[in-house]
Amino acid sequence: MTQSLLLVAGGLVLLAIGGELLVRGAVGMAARLGISPLLAGLTIVGFGTSTPELATSVQAALAGSPGIAIGNVVGSNIANILFILGVSALILPLSVNPASFARDSLALGGSAVLCTGAVLTGMIGPLIGIVLIASLTGYIWWAYKSESAAPCPEGERHEHEAADVSVPPSTGPLVLGAMILAGLAAAIFGAGWLVEGAVVLASAAGISESVIGLTVVAIGTSLPELIACVIAVLRKHEDVALGNVVGSNIYNICGILGITSLIQPMAVPAEIAAFDIWAMLGVTALLIVQLRSGWRLSRVEGALLLALYAGYTALVILR
Repeated sequence: MTQSLLLVAGGLVLLAIGGELLVRGAVGMAARLGISPLLAGLTIVGFGTSTPELATSVQAALAGSPGIAIGNVVGSNIANILFILGVSALILPLSVNPASFARDSLALGGSAVLCTGAVLTGMIGPLIGIVLIASLTGYIWWAYKSESAAPCPEGERHEHEAADVSVPPSTGPLVLGAMILAGLAAAIFGAGWLVEGAVVLASAAGISESVIGLTVVAIGTSLPELIACVIAVLRKHEDVALGNVVGSNIYNICGILGITSLIQPMAVPAEIAAFDIWAMLGVTALLIVQLRSGWRLSRVEGALLLALYAGYTALVILR
């Protein structure tokens, strides 16, 4: 048990370090190559902050643990909305620009519906993976074209996201390349430790791998988003905090689940199909309704989200 706990803890640390190195190195390299901050924020930052989830889900699927692989995606999306946004709103109420949220709310809701449909098929394979990746590609193209056509709050937010993870201008390409490689290596090894420890931990505790994937693994791989959101609200950039969560949820479903299912088809655990996917769909709908009703997430609503997450976690562990 102690060894498995150390593997989980060590894996999470490596994943956090790897994701940070990868994002900073890739954004710095993009700047040297003349890639716009807008495009870097939409793609590199989005994919980079989801590296822990991607590495973990792929390794779990290859290890024959679909409960961890799928539970990681579903659980991370639930944790992003209920836990991370709840904490962020308690620190600083989150306001949203109605015009900028119109597109992303459609993408967020649409991705949740796609994920629900994929889970209910019982087997997530290459065909579903292609659909999910094509949907993400379409979203990125739509976002980039609409934001580059004219100045808008969402375009500025994506540029702020890239600026928040920038490196000193004097950093050379060799150092940036080393950061990218080190980040990838740390993410791969960290994911391996996390999956190995999580499988043993689930067996020792007498609970399913899905429960570990939905809770320990999901919240652990969401730590980069939590840190980024807390930093954003402390800097009074509440739009960046909200955008981080919305973007992460879209990438988790369309990118991570899509890529993982292309690499290794996965049978969906019955417990996830029966309850957790509906919980994810429900909290996604709740967030959209909350934001569209007053274009603001208050401290009271943040406390409500945290209470819901505590209740959800208790139900998952005790069922």
